[in-house]
Amino acid sequence: QLQLVESGGGLVQAGGSLRLSCAASGIIPSINTMGWYRQAPGKPRELVARISSGGSTNYADSVKGRFTISRDNAKKTVYLEMNSLKLEDTGVYYCNIITFRQYWGQGTQVTVSS
Repeated sequence: QLQLVESGGGLVQAGGSLRLSCAASGIIPSINTMGWYRQAPGKPRELVARISSGGSTNYADSVKGRFTISRDNAKKTVYLEMNSLKLEDTGVYYCNIITFRQYWGQGTQVTVSS
């Protein structure tokens, strides 16, 4: 059974930085897409960034130029480097992997304060 465990969330001031990590355990098909989604209170879950097993990336317009997604296939880990954080980046960040089916992590809270 494939499982995802996120880490790295926390409280940070606006303008600061955080790095999220998501480690996968279990057998992962070689062709997959890993990504980060977030959900703010009262809002639907939205895509933040995703990266394919070949390294292609997609970002939400709201985070372009500030966030960077990367992955280490040997470690089965995906990262999200978040810089110039804004109040509106606050939310629960979920790791996601799509192979033959979709899997989610348990989420990690990111709170940006003024």
